[in-house]
Amino acid sequence: MFGIADYGAFVAAIILFLLIPGPGNLALITSTSKGGIRGGLAATTGVIVGDQCLLWAAVAGVSAVLAAYPAAFKAVQWLGAAYLAWLGFKMLLAKPGSAPILNIKPGHFFRQAFMITLLNPKAIVFYMAFFPLFVDPARHQGLITFGAMAVTIAALTFLYGLTSTLLTHFLAERIRANRRISGTLEKLAGVFLIAFGVKLAISR
Repeated sequence: MFGIADYGAFVAAIILFLLIPGPGNLALITSTSKGGIRGGLAATTGVIVGDQCLLWAAVAGVSAVLAAYPAAFKAVQWLGAAYLAWLGFKMLLAKPGSAPILNIKPGHFFRQAFMITLLNPKAIVFYMAFFPLFVDPARHQGLITFGAMAVTIAALTFLYGLTSTLLTHFLAERIRANRRISGTLEKLAGVFLIAFGVKLAISR
């Protein structure tokens, strides 16, 4: 299909990767709990756009440039780590009743999720390593093949984000009434963001 070898396995692999906990998942959950369904969908769109930027950057061979210039790769890696840690510390230091770290305006949720996704340079390398596994050399159609992969990833990410948003919103309505639980979850989200940032910074 469009030069993709074993399309079913490709779809299954993407779904598996979406289910793995990470900064993107946390952005979806936090955005939904703060901004409702609109916030969650805005964050989902941010993840998709950021992911597509990294995906096409990988296709264009940006990973080769980063591999040739380790300092550049490390600089972007540390920038992403610092951004995640900054968000995490803001959540930890937020006082009860203070303004939410993620603004309720959907546009802010989009930018938040977009930046979290975009500032993960390892994703570029991941795509460069992942795509060849599902490209059929005999039927490869160049940009058409990669375009089909990109559309598939975007569609699956949207469905996953929509499902996560609806589930989170359903639970958030019951949690939001309890300030103690809500505050604890926000602190926990902050800890996870800092942990993701540290992991990104020290990984090689």
